[in-house]
Order: sequence, then structure tokens, then C-alpha cells
Amino acid sequence: MARRRSGAGEPPATPGPTRTPRRTVHPGAWWLWALGCGTAASRTTNPLLLGLLVAVAGYVVATHRTDAPWARSYAAFVRLALAVLTVRLLFAVLLGSPIPGTHTLLTLPEVPLPDWAQGVRLGGRVTAEGVLFALYDGLKLATLLICVGAANALANPARLLKSLPGALYEAGVAVVVAMTFAPHLVADVRRLRAARRLRGRPDRGLRGLAQVALPVLEGALERSVALAAAMDARGYGRTAAVAPAVRRTTAALTLGGLLGVCAGTYGVLTAEGGAFGLPVLLAGLAAALAGLWLGGRRSPRTRYRPDVWDLRAWLVAGSGIAVAALMAAYAALDPAALHPGVVPLTAPGLPLWPAAAVLLGLLPAFAVPQPLRNPPLKEPA
Repeated sequence: MARRRSGAGEPPATPGPTRTPRRTVHPGAWWLWALGCGTAASRTTNPLLLGLLVAVAGYVVATHRTDAPWARSYAAFVRLALAVLTVRLLFAVLLGSPIPGTHTLLTLPEVPLPDWAQGVRLGGRVTAEGVLFALYDGLKLATLLICVGAANALANPARLLKSLPGALYEAGVAVVVAMTFAPHLVADVRRLRAARRLRGRPDRGLRGLAQVALPVLEGALERSVALAAAMDARGYGRTAAVAPAVRRTTAALTLGGLLGVCAGTYGVLTAEGGAFGLPVLLAGLAAALAGLWLGGRRSPRTRYRPDVWDLRAWLVAGSGIAVAALMAAYAALDPAALHPGVVPLTAPGLPLWPAAAVLLGLLPAFAVPQPLRNPPLKEPA
């Protein structure tokens, strides 16, 4: 029998299915990365380091943010951070500052106050030292808000809810709904304002705001009703029958573990409790985790395609933890470099080792592939 050869009339062999590379990272890894950057921001008031943290968070968000509605909340957090910084500066100007200074910027008319309000003043002399101290303090809080906004823009809240233990599922649903409410409102406002501009109607000012607010609230109410119906159809709130001994053990472990975590944290943060702080913290954390594991037996549920904590998740989370740990270690060695003084007025310097530690936060930008924006409906032939 002659060997069969593939001719021109035969159909070409179809290739087998190919696996697309995984471009998503566990949402918990993004939150650990953001919390690590926020912890590093809480350890310093150096404006150069804080600005570097903001730049790192902004670059990672710009390269790995998707087109989802919840991913557009980063700009709202940046505006909130700027508002907080502005309010802190206004308070320093109007109410004064505890920092003494000799460089007077301006003198406001001072409002006389009664005797029982000693130590509080309205108006008066505004010094450059006081304004600079308020700027450093407000910039730290603004950086914390920007780091939280980066986590909101990078981590999918629905996928984060799937990763929570069963004992925290109901509380996690409430938190996720609250976190996704604001991004949906922002998306609705943008959509309605664009529609009004296309129709030639005003979209700014009090009149435009009043005419946009009603459809936005109506859409939020319809979304809430649809969410409640979906949760009811999926059996939300259903619990399994658990023995009374297991419930009592769960409550004791959870409550005792949380108390141990609080006592251990206090011991770690204070100099007197350094001997017992860390063991109590670890024991309390272990008891709380055991209580959460037992509590998860009351909430039977399944996970469809659960997220995998892979090497990229370890790199993302580890970079944020490394930034926080290195910044905390340097704060114990040289606190003056992380907290520049304002009396006398001096330009803050950029310490090299803390700056290098902050740059470790850029690791997710290179270790994680960029997400596909507006992917095609089907792969090309």
C-alpha cells in the first residue's frame, strides 16, 4: 500500500488548543504590596522619599491598571489626597502651628478667644517653619491614601472576596460592596455628563449637578436591588449546622487571638514589652487563624476557579513587605534622615539606602505582565 501523502486538496491540520499566559495576579498580593508601601510612608516625613513612593505607586498603576470600572478609582484617591493636603495646610495657616518659627510669611488678623480656650488661636502670625511642618505631615497622609488607591485600582474586589476564608465571607461581601460603590458612581457620573454634553445641555455648576445626581442615585438603587436579588438567589446567608462545642471553641479562639494580637502589637511597639511582645503576637495570630478556620465550617460555599498564589504573587507581595521592613529598620538606625527638621529651615536630603528600598516597590512593574486592555473576542486564525 502506498504511503498516503498530504496533498493540496486535503484540509490542513488544525493546531491544538493553546493556553494563553496568565496575566493576573492574586488580589491579596496587590493589597500586601500597597500596604507595605503605605507602612513605609508612615515611617517617614521626608518629602523626597514620600514623593518617590507616590511615583512608584503611580507607575505601577499606570502600567498594570485595567479598563474595569473599579480600576478607575485611582484618580479619585489622588484628588482626595490633594484635598487632605490642602486642608492640612489651611489648618496650619488659620489655627497656627506648635512649631516655633522666626521666618514670618504673613500676619492674619487674630480673633480674640475667651479664657477657657487658652492654647487655641485663630489667625495671627504664619511662619514658614509651621507651614513646612504641616506640609510634611499632610504629605505623609496623602501618600497613604494614594497607596490605598493603588490597591483599589489593581486588585479586583470580586476576586479578593473569593479568596477570603469562609468565616469572613459575609463581612467581606459588605466591604467589597462598599469598595465598589464609589467607582460605579464615578463611572455613572462620567457617562451621564458625556451624554448631557452630546445633547448640548450643561454638565457643570449647581444646575448640572442637580440634574445628574438624580439619575446617578436611581442607577445606584437599581444596582442595589439587583445585587440583593442575586445574593438571595445564590443562598447568601445560609449557614450549616455546627455542634455547640465547635461554636464555643471558635468564639474563644477568635476573641482570644484578637486580644493576643492587640497585646502583642502593643508590646512590640513599646520598649518595655519587647521581651513578650513578639511571642504574644505570634500566639494570638495563630489562635485567630485557627478560629477563622473553624468558623469557616458554618459557611459552606464553593470556589469556581480559585486564584492561585504563584511565584508572581510572592514577588509582588514580597516587594511591598521588603519596602516596609527596610524602611522600619532604617528608621531605627537613623531616624533623623527620615524625619527632616524644620527648625532651622534646611533643605531635606535624600538618603540613598531608604531610596533604594523604595525602588524595590517597582518590582511588580517588571515581574508581572501587563494586562490585556480591550482584548479581542476571539483569537485570530
